[in-house]
Amino acid sequence: MSYLITQDRTEAPVQKLVRANWAVLVVVAMLAAIGTATLYSVAEGSFQPWAERHGFRFMIGIGFILLMLIVPLHVWAKLANPLYALALALVMLVPLLGVEALGARRWLSLGSFSFQPTELMKVGLVLALARYYHWLPRERVSQPMWVAVPLIMIVVPVLFTLRQPDLGSAVLFATVGLGLMFLAGVSVLYFAGGAVLAGVAAPLIWANLQVYQRRRVEIFLNPDSDPLGAGYHITQSKIALGAGGFGGKGFMQGTQSQLDFLPEKHTDFIFTMFSEEWGFAGAVGLLVLYVVLLVLLARMALRCENPFGQLLIAGTAMTIFVYVFINVAMVTGIVPVVGVPLPFVSYGGTSMMTLMAALGLALTADVHSREWRPGRTMGPIW
Repeated sequence: MSYLITQDRTEAPVQKLVRANWAVLVVVAMLAAIGTATLYSVAEGSFQPWAERHGFRFMIGIGFILLMLIVPLHVWAKLANPLYALALALVMLVPLLGVEALGARRWLSLGSFSFQPTELMKVGLVLALARYYHWLPRERVSQPMWVAVPLIMIVVPVLFTLRQPDLGSAVLFATVGLGLMFLAGVSVLYFAGGAVLAGVAAPLIWANLQVYQRRRVEIFLNPDSDPLGAGYHITQSKIALGAGGFGGKGFMQGTQSQLDFLPEKHTDFIFTMFSEEWGFAGAVGLLVLYVVLLVLLARMALRCENPFGQLLIAGTAMTIFVYVFINVAMVTGIVPVVGVPLPFVSYGGTSMMTLMAALGLALTADVHSREWRPGRTMGPIW
């Protein structure tokens, strides 16, 4: 598979910015504004310590996206594998040099600055897989040797992430990675075989879960077995969701959240916080914004004219979808509790910046969608 670069290289940066899908940025800005307002409420009417930082990081992210739009898509393609290798190296360093908090090693520290390498891997994995399938001829996509390569690219970060332990990020790597393989055209027989193997290996997987992870699954199956212990988080979350009713209790008026019954309300359980204040109607409105964002990304992927850009946009959309699905399903008791934030709404610097970078790559792929045409190779995979 080869593609010719035909896009006008002399196109002015302002023209690229004009052609960007600004509707995507408007929706994301609305989500970030909701997050900032909710974090203001979490702090009982103060922009410190979360709301101000959240808004500031979003503005930095917007500036970063505008800079990314100017860079030709083939530059990001050349950087894909080096960025994946860097992210993987950092993930592998976490068990050795990571900062421990709440019984897990998930952060690396550089002086006063801490970050989660798994967040960088979420972008690096999508980039590398999109690059791989752009380079790989279509007729080789389902050949065993060429299926093994992306599987290794997915499995290695999954295993190292599980060691931290960080089940939420591991699930996201596996879901997005396998989803990209499916969209690239890998035979469905591989996925059917993998599902059978996963079922057979389920007892072994269960035996190797951390004690607290097994406990979360047990609480998921029977939340009332330990309402003041392991089941406290989900019990309080359900109470808060029910207390919001249809119209909510009003901004900064949620009793479960303002009286500190609701845990982790600025990160993992921020959807519950928002829903108690704005009710079922507000929660549905928030989810509609995510649906609009995903539809916009899906349309961008469909009109993109090269495989790298298509998979890059699709991978970004899948990452956001998995984030939202797991977070909302977690706080409503549909899946066990795992540490996954709500995109652009939950507080978290590394998460915000990596998601904005992923959006920047997707928007860049859309702006430069005709950059490669049949007739000229993209070069070796490395």
